[in-house]
Amino acid sequence: MFGSRSTYTGNKRVVRVRPLKVLALAFGGLAIAPAASAYVGPGAGLTAIGSLLALIGTIVLMIVGFVWYPVKRLLRRRKATTTADTSATGETQSNDTPPE
Repeated sequence: MFGSRSTYTGNKRVVRVRPLKVLALAFGGLAIAPAASAYVGPGAGLTAIGSLLALIGTIVLMIVGFVWYPVKRLLRRRKATTTADTSATGETQSNDTPPE
């Protein structure tokens, strides 16, 4: 297999694919491919654009979800510890003071 290296461990043959070689081969194949003279109609074009935007939106929301929920949990934990600290020291935080 081109771009791979095989080693033997015990009775099993392990094939390690070198991703850089595979990537270079893929881009090389795309670089020498001839241009396609094809017409993409408005319906197919809008469908492709919509699918691409949905895919990008899904990836962005996935990344935001992975980042936001731990941050949200950290903020809640910090708020709970500050509330517990102020109640333990006897300080009161009152927001219902009359306006002057």
